[in-house]
Amino acid sequence: MSPVRHHTVQVPATSANLGPGYDAYGVALDLHLVARSLPRDAQEPRVRVSGEGAEDLPTGDDNLVWQAIVHFCVHHEVAVPDVALRVTNRIPLERGLGSSSAAIVAGLTLARALTGVPVGDRALVPLASDLEGHPDNVAPALLGGLVVCSRDDAGTVVVRRINPAPPLRPVVLVPPTRQSTTDARAVLPDHLAAADVAVQAGRAGHVLGAFTGLWPVDPRLSGDLLHEPARRHVMGPSTALLAALRADGVHAWLSGAGPTVAVAVPRGRADDVARCRAHAEVHGFVTQPLAFDLAGAVACPDGGCAFAAVDRCVQCPRERLS
Repeated sequence: MSPVRHHTVQVPATSANLGPGYDAYGVALDLHLVARSLPRDAQEPRVRVSGEGAEDLPTGDDNLVWQAIVHFCVHHEVAVPDVALRVTNRIPLERGLGSSSAAIVAGLTLARALTGVPVGDRALVPLASDLEGHPDNVAPALLGGLVVCSRDDAGTVVVRRINPAPPLRPVVLVPPTRQSTTDARAVLPDHLAAADVAVQAGRAGHVLGAFTGLWPVDPRLSGDLLHEPARRHVMGPSTALLAALRADGVHAWLSGAGPTVAVAVPRGRADDVARCRAHAEVHGFVTQPLAFDLAGAVACPDGGCAFAAVDRCVQCPRERLS
């Protein structure tokens, strides 16, 4: 067996829904999880974790990044490389910013790089969805940008990607408390009235057009009728913050399963960010102005670069490990 060439992968956080695009729309954000493979020392833990959630995340074979590596290798019937992992996570856990999706995508991307199995990013989306449960977070984590996901009549995942409109800037408002995605999904209704389905579809179309730059964002159409009403009672502060932002003319949505609230504001408008921050502080949320991540998951080999024929570049994920 040839020696393993170790890699470092960088995966962005994500925000799903964008309002009425429940389980269908997602964007990648420039907040990252970075994982690097290293030679394995059997006396040391499989995974060393630093950053967000370092005290909670598993360090053994039950770590989600490692589980995704194993899943990839089993799926493609190749040997699992016996490597150690060093993970630096900047994505808050259980806040609706795709921390689990990032870990899964990091593992799959790292496994592909380590084994050399020739499989494209889009082909990884169904595999990542099998582990995560739905594609609206894993697809933008893999592909970057703005992603729309659905299934055809045969149940096959269909994914389309585009860069978000350049005039828009994402801002996330992160609460101190966590919210389990499983618990957040448990309160959802089984059905939606036909009239509400029509409203939801119209709003989703409007939001997609706005995020691709076809027309301005209209905060009056940012509300969701499927998951936000059901989660109102278990995420009171997030619901109150959403209402305050929308009343102030800001396009805001419950990010993923929450409790983070995300907004899209015109780029270069510091006063809009300041207004969001003022509302966030009332409810104890921390404001993080970000940018859209357009690259998605990136893997760089030791001594090489995924972007250029040099040892490293300004985008090098190895710089984010410390």
